[in-house]
Amino acid sequence: MRTDITGVILAGGLGRRMGGVDKGLQLLRGKPLVEHVLERLLPQVSTVLINANRNLDRYREFGCPVLPDTIPDFAGPLAGLHAALSVATTPLVLTVPCDSPHLPLDLVVRLAAALEADKAELAVARDAERAHPVFCLARRELLPSLTAYLDSGERRLARWHGLQRTVAVNFDESGVFANFNTPEDLAS
Repeated sequence: MRTDITGVILAGGLGRRMGGVDKGLQLLRGKPLVEHVLERLLPQVSTVLINANRNLDRYREFGCPVLPDTIPDFAGPLAGLHAALSVATTPLVLTVPCDSPHLPLDLVVRLAAALEADKAELAVARDAERAHPVFCLARRELLPSLTAYLDSGERRLARWHGLQRTVAVNFDESGVFANFNTPEDLAS
C-alpha cells in the first residue's frame, strides 16, 4: 500500500451511454460498479476519495469522502482530477473510473514506479491497443497547470496529458481496463 498516494474514483459523469443514470451505482453481479472498483483500489492506497456530482449521500455510504467537481456543468474527468488535486494532502493523486471493475491489483505500484523512474509528472496506463488516460497518476504540483487549462475552456484529457511530462505504462493483462458504459455491458 502506498501512503503517499490519494486514490480518486471518478463517478461524476452524466452516464449518457447508460441512459443518463449514475453509472457508479449500477449493479454488476449484485454490487454497484463503484464498490467493485473500491475493493480493488483500497488495498493499493491509504486514502480513497469518490468524485461524484449527484447521489452524494449514496456514495458516502461506501465510507469514503465524497468530493464534487468545483468546475461546473459536468466538465469531465479532468474536473474530478482538479477537485482531488485541490484537496489532496499526498504528493500524488491517482484517478480511476467508476465503471472499470477489473482494474489491475498492481496499478498503483506500476504507475508509481514508472513515474519515479522517468521523473515524469504523469503516468498513464495503456494496453496493447491504446492508452487509458483516466487511469493516471499525477503529481499534486500539476494543479496550477490543470487549473489554467480548464479555465481556458479546454476539457480534453489526452490533450492536457500531452502538455505534461507523461510516461505511458504498459499493462499486458487482457480486460483489466474494460469499462461498462451501457446497460448491455452490465448484462453480459
